Amino acid sequence: MSQRSGQATSGDELLDRTERSEPLDSATEAFVRHRNLLFTVAYEMLGSAADAEDVLQETWLRWVAVDTAAVREQRAYLVRIVTRQALDRMRTLGRRKESYVGPWLPEPLLTAPDVAEDVELAESISMAMLLVMETLAPVERAVFVLREVFDLDYDDIAEAVDRTPSAVRQLAYRARAHVAARRPRGPVSPAQTRAALRAFQRAVETGELQSLLDILAPDVVALSDGGGVKHALLRPIVGADKVARLLAGGWWEQESARSVEPVQINGGPGLLVRVDGEVDGVVAVRVEDGFVTGAYHVRNPEKLSRVAAETAVSR
Repeated sequence: MSQRSGQATSGDELLDRTERSEPLDSATEAFVRHRNLLFTVAYEMLGSAADAEDVLQETWLRWVAVDTAAVREQRAYLVRIVTRQALDRMRTLGRRKESYVGPWLPEPLLTAPDVAEDVELAESISMAMLLVMETLAPVERAVFVLREVFDLDYDDIAEAVDRTPSAVRQLAYRARAHVAARRPRGPVSPAQTRAALRAFQRAVETGELQSLLDILAPDVVALSDGGGVKHALLRPIVGADKVARLLAGGWWEQESARSVEPVQINGGPGLLVRVDGEVDGVVAVRVEDGFVTGAYHVRNPEKLSRVAAETAVSR
């Protein structure tokens, strides 16, 4: 990132300065105050934390060139910048996905326990919802994120996506209907989620087929992403029997030193998988009605940088 003098600085340096209570100019203070929100907007549009960070850097470079004294609503203005940069980045990301080796899954985030308490935020960053949003056109995805998740008004969204307010209303309607037809079923209670994750973890650790069948929904879906570097499924596996057999023997490489640890991934339950003490992957778990309906296994090493420490997300 860049300070007003033009000297490069990073987002981490800005946060370090804030933690040390160093004085910040008004533009920097506003950016730091909204940084987690801006990251979340970019991440929900892109499904990639690395690309979201690049978008934040571009947003900062444009923000420091603005006469902030003339900005009436800084939050909306910053969201407008980050949305435009994310839309530009979508084109690059789309080309990368076309040449991606094997199935593509969003980059997982280790999130704090309190994220799950904001049900709408947790659902919006969940693996299942991010995959649903992948089926939207870029501008539709931006409109859906800004309206349904962050509750921006249509005028602000129109400026962000370079459309008229009436066009944005139509885009929002179409995106909402598209997502509603494909979105996961409603969330379950935290107690149900914890119980299901514990049962799923025990079943995975033991590889006992009946235990897996007891916790998997009949229409459970398993997907994995190895990025062409690690072993992964070539296509989704659907159905309790097939997924149970996969988890019992075929999904994991058979290292004796494999361990799994319950964590929160993208605002929901998940398992952190280690082999010989090193992170080998994560499994984000979708729980509905007390059963596991989705298991999203990410092993691509390039996508595991955000599972060692919590990533802050916010609305």
